[in-house]
Amino acid sequence: MKLNRLILGTIIGAQFAFSAFAADDATTNSTEAGEIEDLKQEVQKLERKVLDLENQHQAAQQATANSDSGQIQDLDQKVRILERQREIDQDAAATTAKTQPKIVLGANGFGFSSADSNFVATIHGLVQLDSRSFSTDGKILGNDGFILRRARPILSGTVFHDFDYQFTPDFGGSTVQIQDAYLNYHYDSELQLEAGKFKSPVGLEQLQSDPATSFNERSLATDLVPNRDLGVELHGDLFSGALSYAAGIFDGSPDYNGTTTNADYDNNTAFEGRIFAQPWKNSSLAALQGLGFGLGGSYEVDRAATNTLTGLTPGYTTDGQQKFFTYGSGVFANGTHWRISPQAYYYYGPLSLLGEYVVSDQSVTKGAVTADLQNTAWEISAGWVLTGEAASYAGITPLHPFDLRKNQWGAWQVVGRYSDLDVDKNAFPTFASLSTSASAAHEWAAGINWYLNKNVRVNASFSHTQFVDGKTGLVTAQPENVLFTRLQLAF
Repeated sequence: MKLNRLILGTIIGAQFAFSAFAADDATTNSTEAGEIEDLKQEVQKLERKVLDLENQHQAAQQATANSDSGQIQDLDQKVRILERQREIDQDAAATTAKTQPKIVLGANGFGFSSADSNFVATIHGLVQLDSRSFSTDGKILGNDGFILRRARPILSGTVFHDFDYQFTPDFGGSTVQIQDAYLNYHYDSELQLEAGKFKSPVGLEQLQSDPATSFNERSLATDLVPNRDLGVELHGDLFSGALSYAAGIFDGSPDYNGTTTNADYDNNTAFEGRIFAQPWKNSSLAALQGLGFGLGGSYEVDRAATNTLTGLTPGYTTDGQQKFFTYGSGVFANGTHWRISPQAYYYYGPLSLLGEYVVSDQSVTKGAVTADLQNTAWEISAGWVLTGEAASYAGITPLHPFDLRKNQWGAWQVVGRYSDLDVDKNAFPTFASLSTSASAAHEWAAGINWYLNKNVRVNASFSHTQFVDGKTGLVTAQPENVLFTRLQLAF
């Protein structure tokens, strides 16, 4: 286009130049005038050609523009169609997802649920492989070696949105037991109704989950509170968890640390309950958020049908799970039996503290003699997470799970505990023998816990128990010293 304009300008300039020469020279001959006229005609022809070329070029440009515009419109239409199809596919996928079951596999176990979460099933597991090594004043006492302390597949979930369930058999030890089997109506977090076999709502340490306890075995204070029992319980959390309550009716059991199997000789009903407060749980006071305190207790009336029973209780046990106290033959529960347990814990950053006091008052009979015996126990335990993670009643989750490739070592915690159990002095000698049973036990323990990750934990601890009386007993004649280790898998 620029070249055409340059040619045209040159021609026009030449035309004006010839015209000027013609005007200045009036004497130009006729031959020259003819030549000038011929040149003018040539210039006009060239002008027409240039104009034709410009018109052709403009027409070509317009045709190209029209073609490009049509292609752009076609492409734009195709893009719009594809975007709409994508929206349709996304809507269809979302609709399908609402009706498809969900499957989850992670550190919290394996689970699957309906699309609306009204039906949920989750599989968890707990395996604890322990070792115990006994040494008492140069003598070997107790069974050294490895034991499968707990081996529990745990099935839990929800049906029809409001009904939670759990079933937990235990294959650890020498016999298979059903630890938990219950149904819980979950109207909301504030109002729930639970029925079946589960932990009684009395002891603080007893209610702590088995994978989260500081030591391999619970303290002497737990000997005086009920464990799992059959019953019905109303419970809930109020004020976003700042206050929790539980109250229920259970089969009831004499004083011992275990399940009710072969122990509830009279099958009388027990009323058990607990209230626990965490006033600053939801406040901005970080130093007080982990403070909790409460009161648990139980009440029942035991009436044995016969006095031919071989014993009231399987016995109180040490850390090494050896009996240091048992009632004598022919002793049975006969009258009121109540327990009360003030309790508290405090967690702040890596610090953990837990303590409780238990009173167990029980009326017992042997032959024509009846007495009201009041046994007491207490414990306090403390811990510090060396690697800085936050401690809690539910356990510890490492910030940097064990991984040699990344030079990460998980979480490390040191723990210590002191506990004490005193048997009522009126139990001797009528209801128990001072030659075989201790009238008191005092225990201290120290250990270290290594949390490799959320699921794997390794423990090592040492426990020392000193006895009062029972000087000729197999267990109580000398202090008990036990070294514990544990490898735990929980998910």
